[in-house]
Amino acid sequence: MLEEPQAAGEDGSPPGAGQAADEDGSPPGAGQEADEDGSPPPGAPNPPQGKKIVPGIIYLGHIPPGFRARHARNLLSVYGEVGRIFLQPEERFVQKRKKKAGARVKNYTEGWVEFRDKRMAKLVAASLHNTPMSTRRRSRFRYDLWNMKYLHRFKWPHLSERLAYERQVRQQRLRVEISQAKRETNFYLQSVETSQRFTRRAAAAPAPAEEKSWGFVQRPTEEEIQQRKAGAGGRRLRGQLAKAQEIQLKSQTSRSLLAKIFNTAAAASEEAPGGPVL
Repeated sequence: MLEEPQAAGEDGSPPGAGQAADEDGSPPGAGQEADEDGSPPPGAPNPPQGKKIVPGIIYLGHIPPGFRARHARNLLSVYGEVGRIFLQPEERFVQKRKKKAGARVKNYTEGWVEFRDKRMAKLVAASLHNTPMSTRRRSRFRYDLWNMKYLHRFKWPHLSERLAYERQVRQQRLRVEISQAKRETNFYLQSVETSQRFTRRAAAAPAPAEEKSWGFVQRPTEEEIQQRKAGAGGRRLRGQLAKAQEIQLKSQTSRSLLAKIFNTAAAASEEAPGGPVL
Protein backbone atom coordinates (compact mmCIF):
# COMPACT_ATOMS: atom_id res chain seq x y z
CA MET A 1 0.00 0.00 0.00
CA LEU A 2 1.45 3.37 -1.01
CA GLU A 3 1.69 6.03 1.64
CA GLU A 4 0.50 9.57 1.08
CA PRO A 5 3.00 12.36 1.66
CA GLN A 6 2.56 13.94 5.10
CA ALA A 7 3.26 17.42 6.33
CA ALA A 8 5.02 16.29 9.49
CA GLY A 9 5.62 13.04 11.33
CA GLU A 10 3.93 12.03 14.56
CA ASP A 11 7.03 12.91 16.58
CA GLY A 12 7.82 16.14 14.72
CA SER A 13 10.49 14.71 12.43
CA PRO A 14 10.44 15.83 8.78
CA PRO A 15 8.29 13.65 6.51
CA GLY A 16 9.57 11.57 3.64
CA ALA A 17 8.44 12.54 0.17
CA GLY A 18 6.68 9.85 -1.87
CA GLN A 19 6.64 7.10 0.77
CA ALA A 20 6.48 3.53 -0.49
CA ALA A 21 6.12 1.48 2.69
CA ASP A 22 4.11 -1.72 2.85
CA GLU A 23 1.94 -1.43 5.95
CA ASP A 24 -0.53 -4.21 5.24
CA GLY A 25 2.09 -6.95 4.99
CA SER A 26 1.99 -7.20 1.19
CA PRO A 27 5.16 -8.59 -0.41
CA PRO A 28 7.86 -5.95 -0.81
CA GLY A 29 8.53 -4.54 -4.21
CA ALA A 30 4.87 -3.88 -5.12
CA GLY A 31 4.10 -0.23 -5.87
CA GLN A 32 7.62 1.01 -5.07
CA GLU A 33 8.93 4.29 -6.39
CA ALA A 34 12.57 3.27 -6.70
CA ASP A 35 13.87 0.55 -8.97
CA GLU A 36 15.34 -2.63 -7.51
CA ASP A 37 18.78 -1.85 -8.93
CA GLY A 38 19.11 1.11 -6.53
CA SER A 39 18.50 3.95 -8.97
CA PRO A 40 17.23 7.11 -7.24
CA PRO A 41 13.58 8.14 -7.61
CA PRO A 42 12.54 11.08 -9.81
CA GLY A 43 13.47 14.41 -8.30
CA ALA A 44 16.37 13.10 -6.23
CA PRO A 45 19.80 14.77 -6.56
CA ASN A 46 22.05 13.17 -9.13
CA PRO A 47 24.98 11.20 -7.72
CA PRO A 48 28.56 12.26 -8.45
CA GLN A 49 29.84 11.26 -11.83
CA GLY A 50 31.88 8.05 -11.88
CA LYS A 51 30.43 6.68 -8.62
CA LYS A 52 27.61 4.21 -8.40
CA ILE A 53 25.40 4.40 -5.36
CA VAL A 54 24.63 0.92 -3.96
CA PRO A 55 21.62 0.68 -1.66
CA GLY A 56 21.93 -0.88 1.77
CA ILE A 57 19.33 -2.65 3.91
CA ILE A 58 18.92 -2.42 7.67
CA TYR A 59 17.09 -5.07 9.66
CA LEU A 60 14.77 -3.94 12.47
CA GLY A 61 14.46 -6.63 15.11
CA HIS A 62 12.03 -4.80 17.39
CA ILE A 63 8.79 -3.18 16.25
CA PRO A 64 6.85 -1.55 19.13
CA PRO A 65 3.03 -1.70 19.19
CA GLY A 66 1.45 0.91 16.93
CA PHE A 67 4.64 1.41 14.93
CA ARG A 68 4.01 1.81 11.21
CA ALA A 69 6.14 2.24 8.10
CA ARG A 70 5.47 5.97 8.04
CA HIS A 71 6.94 6.29 11.52
CA ALA A 72 10.09 4.48 10.43
CA ARG A 73 10.39 6.74 7.39
CA ASN A 74 9.87 9.92 9.41
CA LEU A 75 12.38 8.88 12.07
CA LEU A 76 15.09 7.59 9.73
CA SER A 77 14.82 10.02 6.83
CA VAL A 78 16.64 12.58 9.01
CA TYR A 79 19.86 10.58 8.65
CA GLY A 80 19.65 9.71 4.97
CA GLU A 81 17.44 9.02 2.02
CA VAL A 82 15.13 6.10 2.76
CA GLY A 83 13.84 3.90 -0.02
CA ARG A 84 11.59 0.89 0.48
CA ILE A 85 10.28 -0.23 3.86
CA PHE A 86 8.64 -3.52 4.69
CA LEU A 87 7.21 -4.59 8.05
CA GLN A 88 6.35 -8.20 8.71
CA PRO A 89 2.88 -8.53 10.29
CA GLU A 90 2.06 -10.95 13.06
CA GLU A 91 0.84 -14.45 12.39
CA ARG A 92 -2.82 -14.84 11.57
CA PHE A 93 -3.59 -16.96 14.60
CA VAL A 94 -2.06 -14.26 16.82
CA GLN A 95 -4.19 -11.61 15.13
CA LYS A 96 -7.32 -13.74 15.53
CA ARG A 97 -6.55 -14.30 19.20
CA LYS A 98 -6.10 -10.58 19.80
CA LYS A 99 -9.23 -9.83 17.81
CA LYS A 100 -11.24 -12.19 20.01
CA ALA A 101 -9.76 -10.47 23.06
CA GLY A 102 -10.96 -7.11 21.75
CA ALA A 103 -7.69 -5.67 20.41
CA ARG A 104 -8.08 -4.52 16.82
CA VAL A 105 -4.64 -2.94 16.40
CA LYS A 106 -2.45 -4.62 13.80
CA ASN A 107 1.11 -5.04 15.04
CA TYR A 108 4.33 -6.09 13.36
CA THR A 109 7.20 -8.30 14.47
CA GLU A 110 10.19 -7.25 12.32
CA GLY A 111 11.06 -4.98 9.46
CA TRP A 112 13.53 -4.04 6.75
CA VAL A 113 14.50 -0.52 5.71
CA GLU A 114 16.38 0.28 2.53
CA PHE A 115 18.73 3.27 2.35
CA ARG A 116 19.81 4.65 -1.01
CA ASP A 117 23.44 4.56 0.05
CA LYS A 118 24.83 1.56 1.89
CA ARG A 119 27.46 3.71 3.57
CA MET A 120 24.72 5.75 5.18
CA ALA A 121 22.93 2.52 6.15
CA LYS A 122 26.05 1.20 7.90
CA LEU A 123 26.50 4.49 9.73
CA VAL A 124 22.86 4.64 10.84
CA ALA A 125 22.88 1.01 12.07
CA ALA A 126 26.09 1.55 14.02
CA SER A 127 25.04 4.84 15.59
CA LEU A 128 21.35 4.23 16.37
CA HIS A 129 21.54 0.66 17.68
CA ASN A 130 20.26 0.46 21.30
CA THR A 131 19.31 4.13 21.36
CA PRO A 132 15.83 5.62 21.97
CA MET A 133 13.63 5.79 18.91
CA SER A 134 12.46 9.31 19.73
CA THR A 135 13.62 12.04 22.06
CA ARG A 136 10.33 13.93 22.26
CA ARG A 137 8.44 13.63 25.52
CA ARG A 138 5.04 13.21 23.94
CA SER A 139 6.15 10.50 21.53
CA ARG A 140 4.84 7.04 22.39
CA PHE A 141 8.10 5.51 21.10
CA ARG A 142 10.24 7.47 23.53
CA TYR A 143 10.95 4.47 25.77
CA ASP A 144 11.54 2.02 22.91
CA LEU A 145 15.05 1.34 21.64
CA TRP A 146 16.22 0.75 18.11
CA ASN A 147 17.30 -2.81 17.39
CA MET A 148 19.19 -2.48 14.14
CA LYS A 149 21.61 -4.53 12.13
CA TYR A 150 23.12 -3.83 8.76
CA LEU A 151 22.76 -6.77 6.36
CA HIS A 152 25.93 -7.19 4.33
CA ARG A 153 25.44 -8.14 0.68
CA PHE A 154 21.70 -8.37 1.19
CA LYS A 155 19.52 -7.20 -1.68
CA TRP A 156 15.82 -6.43 -1.75
CA PRO A 157 15.02 -9.44 -4.02
CA HIS A 158 16.56 -11.65 -1.34
CA LEU A 159 13.86 -10.44 1.03
CA SER A 160 11.13 -11.42 -1.42
CA GLU A 161 12.68 -14.86 -1.83
CA ARG A 162 12.98 -15.29 1.92
CA LEU A 163 9.37 -14.29 2.52
CA ALA A 164 8.18 -16.64 -0.22
CA TYR A 165 10.24 -19.47 1.29
CA GLU A 166 8.87 -18.81 4.78
CA ARG A 167 5.34 -18.74 3.37
CA GLN A 168 5.85 -22.11 1.69
CA VAL A 169 7.31 -23.59 4.87
CA ARG A 170 4.39 -22.28 6.88
CA GLN A 171 1.88 -23.72 4.40
CA GLN A 172 3.69 -27.07 4.39
CA ARG A 173 3.66 -27.18 8.18
CA LEU A 174 -0.03 -26.31 8.16
CA ARG A 175 -0.78 -29.11 5.69
CA VAL A 176 1.13 -31.60 7.84
CA GLU A 177 -0.77 -30.54 10.95
CA ILE A 178 -4.10 -30.80 9.12
CA SER A 179 -3.30 -34.29 7.82
CA GLN A 180 -2.22 -35.39 11.29
CA ALA A 181 -5.45 -34.05 12.77
CA LYS A 182 -7.46 -35.88 10.10
CA ARG A 183 -5.69 -39.16 10.84
CA GLU A 184 -6.34 -38.79 14.55
CA THR A 185 -10.01 -37.97 13.91
CA ASN A 186 -10.46 -40.97 11.61
CA PHE A 187 -8.81 -43.28 14.13
CA TYR A 188 -11.06 -41.98 16.90
CA LEU A 189 -14.19 -42.44 14.77
CA GLN A 190 -13.16 -45.97 13.83
CA SER A 191 -12.53 -46.82 17.49
CA VAL A 192 -15.95 -45.47 18.48
CA GLU A 193 -17.66 -47.42 15.68
CA THR A 194 -15.87 -50.64 16.66
CA SER A 195 -16.85 -50.17 20.30
CA GLN A 196 -20.49 -49.59 19.37
CA ARG A 197 -20.49 -52.68 17.16
CA PHE A 198 -19.15 -54.88 19.96
CA THR A 199 -21.70 -53.38 22.35
CA ARG A 200 -24.59 -54.18 20.01
CA ARG A 201 -23.28 -57.69 19.45
CA ALA A 202 -22.99 -58.31 23.19
CA ALA A 203 -26.52 -57.00 23.78
CA ALA A 204 -28.00 -59.21 21.01
CA ALA A 205 -26.20 -62.39 22.08
CA PRO A 206 -28.10 -64.83 24.45
CA ALA A 207 -27.20 -65.02 28.10
CA PRO A 208 -24.22 -67.34 28.49
CA ALA A 209 -24.60 -70.56 30.52
CA GLU A 210 -23.05 -70.86 33.91
CA GLU A 211 -19.40 -71.33 33.49
CA LYS A 212 -17.81 -74.46 34.85
CA SER A 213 -15.43 -73.98 37.67
CA TRP A 214 -12.25 -75.89 37.34
CA GLY A 215 -10.66 -77.26 40.51
CA PHE A 216 -6.94 -77.19 40.63
CA VAL A 217 -4.93 -79.08 43.28
CA GLN A 218 -1.57 -77.83 44.23
CA ARG A 219 1.26 -80.24 43.82
CA PRO A 220 2.45 -81.54 47.21
CA THR A 221 5.79 -80.41 48.45
CA GLU A 222 8.69 -82.68 49.26
CA GLU A 223 8.02 -82.36 52.97
CA GLU A 224 4.39 -83.39 52.55
CA ILE A 225 5.44 -86.40 50.46
CA GLN A 226 7.89 -87.53 53.17
CA GLN A 227 5.27 -87.12 55.87
CA ARG A 228 2.78 -89.11 53.80
CA LYS A 229 5.31 -91.91 53.29
CA ALA A 230 6.12 -91.94 56.97
CA GLY A 231 2.42 -92.14 57.83
CA ALA A 232 1.90 -95.04 55.38
CA GLY A 233 4.86 -96.96 56.85
CA GLY A 234 3.52 -96.50 60.40
CA ARG A 235 0.09 -97.78 59.41
CA ARG A 236 1.66 -100.84 57.80
CA LEU A 237 3.75 -101.55 60.92
CA ARG A 238 0.74 -101.20 63.16
CA GLY A 239 -1.19 -103.59 60.94
CA GLN A 240 1.60 -106.14 61.16
CA LEU A 241 1.76 -105.82 64.93
CA ALA A 242 -1.99 -106.26 65.19
CA LYS A 243 -1.81 -109.39 63.06
CA ALA A 244 1.04 -110.76 65.21
CA GLN A 245 -0.91 -110.12 68.36
CA GLU A 246 -3.96 -111.83 66.89
CA ILE A 247 -1.91 -114.88 65.94
CA GLN A 248 -0.31 -114.97 69.33
CA LEU A 249 -3.73 -114.76 70.96
CA LYS A 250 -4.97 -117.60 68.82
CA SER A 251 -1.95 -119.73 69.68
CA GLN A 252 -2.48 -119.11 73.38
CA THR A 253 -6.12 -120.11 73.03
CA SER A 254 -5.14 -123.38 71.28
CA ARG A 255 -2.52 -124.13 73.92
CA SER A 256 -4.93 -123.62 76.75
CA LEU A 257 -7.48 -125.82 75.00
CA LEU A 258 -4.92 -128.62 74.57
CA ALA A 259 -3.86 -128.22 78.15
CA LYS A 260 -7.43 -128.59 79.31
CA ILE A 261 -7.90 -131.67 77.16
CA PHE A 262 -4.75 -133.42 78.37
CA ASN A 263 -5.32 -132.45 81.98
CA THR A 264 -8.83 -133.93 81.86
CA ALA A 265 -7.57 -137.25 80.38
CA ALA A 266 -4.84 -137.60 83.04
CA ALA A 267 -7.30 -137.00 85.83
CA ALA A 268 -9.66 -139.66 84.46
CA SER A 269 -6.93 -142.32 84.29
CA GLU A 270 -5.89 -141.69 87.85
CA GLU A 271 -9.37 -142.09 89.13
CA ALA A 272 -9.85 -145.46 87.33
CA PRO A 273 -9.39 -148.75 89.56
CA GLY A 274 -5.99 -150.28 89.42
CA GLY A 275 -4.25 -147.03 89.06
CA PRO A 276 -2.85 -145.53 86.03
CA VAL A 277 -1.89 -147.82 83.28
CA LEU A 278 1.84 -147.70 82.55
